[in-house]
Amino acid sequence: MTDQEQYVRYLEDSKVLAAIGRHVDAQVDRVTVRLPRAVAEIAVAAWERDESDGVSEETREQYELRGRAGDLAMIGLEISERGRWEGEEVVVDLHVHSAGAAWLASQ
Repeated sequence: MTDQEQYVRYLEDSKVLAAIGRHVDAQVDRVTVRLPRAVAEIAVAAWERDESDGVSEETREQYELRGRAGDLAMIGLEISERGRWEGEEVVVDLHVHSAGAAWLASQ
């Protein structure tokens, strides 16, 4: 088997994964989570932060870190728009992408 055959197979696998994603999207859009006030406030601050500086050449690790920071900012936006503060927690319906990104970062 050549490397090209392997990547053709990976492309087909990717298409099947996307098909599964379409079924998941039709069944699950948002998930309700409770977050401690401290992390919720940091997420909101990440959303409100001005990141107007351009991005120069970056390593893969830097690219991934920037992506995670963006995921945190999107959670901050969702908290700002739909979060309900209940004492020392916020209850918010996160899009499954945001919830998944947070879960992946914890692994």
